[in-house]
Amino acid sequence: MVFVGLGVWQIQRLAWKTDLIAQVDARVHAAPVAAPRPSDGPVSRAEDQYRRVAVRGVFLNDRETLVQAVTDLGGGFWVMTPLRTDDGFVVLVNRGFVPPDRRDPATRAAPQGRQAVTGLLRITEPNGGFLRRNDPAADRWFSRDVAAISQARGLGGVAPYFIDAEAGQPGDWPRGGLTVIRFANSHLVYALTWFGMAALTLVGLGVFVREHRRRRRA
Repeated sequence: MVFVGLGVWQIQRLAWKTDLIAQVDARVHAAPVAAPRPSDGPVSRAEDQYRRVAVRGVFLNDRETLVQAVTDLGGGFWVMTPLRTDDGFVVLVNRGFVPPDRRDPATRAAPQGRQAVTGLLRITEPNGGFLRRNDPAADRWFSRDVAAISQARGLGGVAPYFIDAEAGQPGDWPRGGLTVIRFANSHLVYALTWFGMAALTLVGLGVFVREHRRRRRA
């Protein structure tokens, strides 16, 4: 009964995960909507993560932050640049990836003037990466922690999320559009495993009962 219960639970998880993947896929390919303002309230991982948004404003290039990253292009950094929007609030924009030899802002073009940004809304990544905590004092960042980066850069009125910019920005670097959207979905395998364990348990019980009866007859 326990194995069957676990199998049914995994089937329910499979339905939930399939629905989640469909929702995220719809958000990613939908027409962009206006980026939420801080006054709109908190954003939700369940409802807002990977929502396609658009915003206009001016980049504060002198307050960018480099966050260590590993991508399909190799190791390097995400370039997180604050954007002061036309609506008056600030939002951190992940303009994309740069390799170590492009770490220095002087080696790449900085966007000037009013810019239009389209990308995916991402939930903040507090504290740091796996086994590595952010160190604002040393300006070493392992995760895109919106609150910590904003405090370190002296920013106010910052949206509680960041935007992963799409590809197609001016210049070769940073390289946008590298958001990885991948959900592990092994619930069917887990369900079959638990149902298989239930079947094997029944087989084992049958063998035990048959052997027990044989010995009693003997």
